[in-house]
Amino acid sequence: MPAQAAAAPGDLTRSVAAPIRRTRLDALDVVRGLVMVIMALDHVRDYFHADALLYDPTDLTRTTPVLFFTRWITHLCAPAFVLLAGMGGYLYGARGRSRAEVARFLLTRGLWLVVVELTLVRFALFFNLDYSMVFLQVIWAIGWSMVVLAGLVFVPPRLVLAFAVVMIAGHNLLDGLGPPPFSSIHQGPASLSTGDWIWSVLHVANPPVIYPLIPWIGVMALGYALGPITRLEPSRRRGIFLRLGLGLTAAFIVLRAINGYGDPVLWETQRSAMYTVLSFLNTSKYPPSLLYLLMTLGPTFVLLGLLDRPPGSLARFFTVYGRVPFFYYILHFYLIHLLALAAAAMTGFHVRDFLTLALFFPKGYGFSLGVTYLVWLGVVLALYLPCGWFAEVKARRSEGWLSYL
Repeated sequence: MPAQAAAAPGDLTRSVAAPIRRTRLDALDVVRGLVMVIMALDHVRDYFHADALLYDPTDLTRTTPVLFFTRWITHLCAPAFVLLAGMGGYLYGARGRSRAEVARFLLTRGLWLVVVELTLVRFALFFNLDYSMVFLQVIWAIGWSMVVLAGLVFVPPRLVLAFAVVMIAGHNLLDGLGPPPFSSIHQGPASLSTGDWIWSVLHVANPPVIYPLIPWIGVMALGYALGPITRLEPSRRRGIFLRLGLGLTAAFIVLRAINGYGDPVLWETQRSAMYTVLSFLNTSKYPPSLLYLLMTLGPTFVLLGLLDRPPGSLARFFTVYGRVPFFYYILHFYLIHLLALAAAAMTGFHVRDFLTLALFFPKGYGFSLGVTYLVWLGVVLALYLPCGWFAEVKARRSEGWLSYL
């Protein structure tokens, strides 16, 4: 099969009949870098904010608007990253590779990410080797989504798109099936039957599974199916991304206002107009509901449209992180946890008590939200030069193993 015909999926729509030659889109790197920087805020909050050990920042009975939005803005990160990973899978094939080559890469990289979640990521989070507690989070979900996508590259593109839309739009019909979601992080799978445990892997968050695979598989398939848009003429793809993003955002507002299907938790009138808005925005992430994905993917597409232009200095700043997301992701967890150990020692705690997940840090530890933001900025800036160095290494060298990092 000719490489051009096999590069997946070039025939998604008739509008992609004349793709441009360049296969790397700067806007993808900028948006990916932006969400990676935002993501670090949530993880720094977990390890440094005093209230992180006491209650969920989206608990409307205890949170403040500033704390709520500190958590809420980071909701953008996982959906954007998974969507862009799907687009990246398409672009990998658009560089003249056959479907078989794309499938092999997605399969091996997906399995590699599952291993990474259980080793490098797990150690960064816990700083111990006690595997009696493991959490399977976003890297795990991305890995298995890539494994599924490895099979979908052989499916006609329109069917991939249909598969993605049906999974994203329809998965909330499955709410209520299987075991109830966890109410405490201490709850584990030991009390679940084999069938319930499998269902937890697929659709109900129960430790160790924090990121069930449905609908993340659909989000990655959506990015892959829409990949041909990235190769259109710039003004045309900007328009498509903007219309798509605004349309999804409008759909979120309408469906959320109806307060029926799309999220297992309905919004309610609160003690003030501000907290009613917070209730409206407080959608479910584990697993991500239809409304959660509309609320986050809509702005992601808008950003892709707005940032699809020659990058300025700020865009180039985010691009440094966006070109090495795996490297940044692993490194930032180790740096945050090491800084937490240093902060614990300086504030009179025993470091050994911090060789665990942040949720189990001793009571009394933690800092104000202002300090948390300062630590976040420090982490991001500290990783700028290492990420810039590794981005240059990847740009200079062509060894295949670098594409797994």
